Amino acid sequence: MAKVRETGTVIRQEMLTAGMFSMWIRTSAGKDSVPGQFAALYSKDSARLLPRPFGICDVAEDGESLRIVYRVAGAGTEEFSRYQPGDSVEIMGPLGNGFPLAGKKALVIAGGSGVPPILNLAKHYPGTCTAVLGYRDRNTFLADDFKEYCDVYLATEDGSLGTKGNVLDAIRENGLKADVIYACGPTPMLRALKAYAKEQGIPCYISLEEKMACGIGACLACVCKTKEIDGHSNVHNTRICADGPVFDAEEVEL
Repeated sequence: MAKVRETGTVIRQEMLTAGMFSMWIRTSAGKDSVPGQFAALYSKDSARLLPRPFGICDVAEDGESLRIVYRVAGAGTEEFSRYQPGDSVEIMGPLGNGFPLAGKKALVIAGGSGVPPILNLAKHYPGTCTAVLGYRDRNTFLADDFKEYCDVYLATEDGSLGTKGNVLDAIRENGLKADVIYACGPTPMLRALKAYAKEQGIPCYISLEEKMACGIGACLACVCKTKEIDGHSNVHNTRICADGPVFDAEEVEL
């Protein structure tokens, strides 16, 4: 089904920590979405034609509003951070493919800007899940939100909270086990988790972070290498926005 660009309305917005914002938008762009899908927001500046993709962090029970949590990283996100309740915003979604949900014991793992969509997964996971979250330091965001749905373990690069190191260090230090791994975050983190899951003999599904242009698979600007030949491009590539952003870790090269 084609996704329609629509005009939403900002319900509320707050700064969670320095440079990190949470925005609720009145829109149907999250309706019938599954965890791992994303929405695309358009700038009001005509010089910025391409939308910015954001993983859906939460969707209201009636499906008529959604939440995105984002870091200000450029002119487009800086513009969004200035939006106030009642402001209009052009949005399209839900886009991409989400996580396959299974009623098993899961590790849901996130780092950096990968934290928001994993919160949505933790909220809707049908089995038992444990969250492992990685941050640079004690300036965390959304960590307390996860505690409503699962046990939470933290890893910080400077050791100010939780395990000193990365998410894999936290998994090993705490002896965490699961039947399946779900993850979103920086490529080095996903690469390490892919290897760990293969070592443990458990399935691993990862959500890839990539700069996108169209967001619907038409432009081939966001691709990654795969084991199989893509039917759209006829090469060993796949489109992250349309075929992902979620993949079986064994299907993609990192």
